[in-house]
Parts: sequence; structure tokens; C-alpha cells
Amino acid sequence: MKSLRNKADVAQRKRIVQRQLSTDFLDNALEWRRIFAEIWGTFLLVVVAAGGEVVASRSGGAVTPGMRAVAPGLMVMAIIYFMGAVSGAHLNPAVTLAFAVRRNFPWSRAPGYVLGQAVGGVLAALFLRVMFGTIAALGATVPGSGIGSGKALAMEVLLTTGLVNTILGTASGARNIGTNGAIAVGGYIALAGLWAAPITGASMNPARSFAPDLVRGDFGTTWIYLVGPAIGALIGVIFEWILKGSPTAAGAIAAQGARDGDDSTNA
Repeated sequence: MKSLRNKADVAQRKRIVQRQLSTDFLDNALEWRRIFAEIWGTFLLVVVAAGGEVVASRSGGAVTPGMRAVAPGLMVMAIIYFMGAVSGAHLNPAVTLAFAVRRNFPWSRAPGYVLGQAVGGVLAALFLRVMFGTIAALGATVPGSGIGSGKALAMEVLLTTGLVNTILGTASGARNIGTNGAIAVGGYIALAGLWAAPITGASMNPARSFAPDLVRGDFGTTWIYLVGPAIGALIGVIFEWILKGSPTAAGAIAAQGARDGDDSTNA
């Protein structure tokens, strides 16, 4: 009897989760809305992350290194709250890759998301250039003094692995979705910046790094910030399989967004 009750409870939970999956996400006609959300969200993230360096230089250091490290995490937290239900608030090609490999997100939609993230990042870099010129290399992420390419690559792999584990982990169970997910992801980004920004800039995001490099026309170290996060995303997915097993419906809700009024939010 107890076994039957447990099976019934599991079936009921599955039905509830399936009802939470956004009907909007299943509507191809609304793909423009999701792509717009990724463009706008990534614009805000990059304008804060890269802009911190620019404004610090322009203001003579009024924006401290600690402020510059924490600001992107707070921005991501806010973005998850206000538009996570629309697109899942990936804001990062490495995150989109991780969700797709994890089978929480359809591969067919990944190119559109990545393109939207790239566009949002480039628009942010162009905004900074129009506002402040090319001061502080437009906030580009580059290896720190004395840090070789190999060490920088290893650091970006490590940081992105941790980020992806944080995102996938907080997306995989109902108890973690919502407030805790936004705080955990934003907190991780701030923490990574606080200790690792002097090494690589703590990018963890190809769109964030590619945009300033494109606008300033310097691709000398861009590959580090494309390859490192991609490798870190794949390792993060492997670790998530080890820790949690098969992908969950709750993870799909986080990756795809949830209907307005649902308690679910996204990573």
C-alpha cells in the first residue's frame, strides 16, 4: 500500500511539474520574445560587467575592484527575477550549451539564443564606446600580469564549471527554484569575481568577453574566453550527471521559463 501511495505521489508531482512548463515556450510564434529577452538581459549584464572597468577608469577609481566584482552578480540576480520566466535568463552561451547538453533545452533553439546573447553584448560594448570612447579597453577581459594563456584558460574552465554546477544544481529541484536560484547564481558570479578577477577578469561568458574585443578590434586573447567557458560548461554537465543523475522536469522549467504567476524562476 505504501509503495502504491509513493508511486501516486511521484506521478502527481510529475503532472504538476509538466503543467508548470511554459505554454509560451512551446509557441514558436513567440520565439522573438525569448530572443529579445536574451538580447536585453545580456546587454544589461555586459554593460555592467565591462562598464565597471570603464567607469572606474573614468572616475579615477571611484568604482573599486570589489564593487566591480560584485556588480555583475547583482545584475544577473535582478535579470533572473524580472525576465527569467520569459527565456530562462541564460545570458551566456556557455549556459545555453550546458542546458542543451543536459537535455533541459532544445538544440534547435540554442543558435538563436547564442546569437541574441552576442548581439546584446556587442550593443553594450558599442554603448560604452559611444559614451566613454575606448577607455580601459572597453572593459575587456584579459589575463592578468604574469598570467600565461594556459593558466588563464585553466582558470576560466574552473570558474565556468562551478558556475554551471551552480545553475544546473539550483535548477534541478523544486526546493531550489526561485529566490534561492537567483541568489545562488548571482552570489557565485560575485564570489568568482572577488577572488579571480585579477587572474582572468572572471568572465565565464563568451558573449561578455567577445563583445569588447570585437568593438575594439583586438582578438589576441579572445580564444581563451571562448574555449574555456565551453570546456567548463561540458565538465559542469558531467559533474551534474554524477551528482544528480538524469535531467529533471524542474531543470527544463528553469532553462525554458515558466508561465507568469508560477513560483518557478530560472537560471
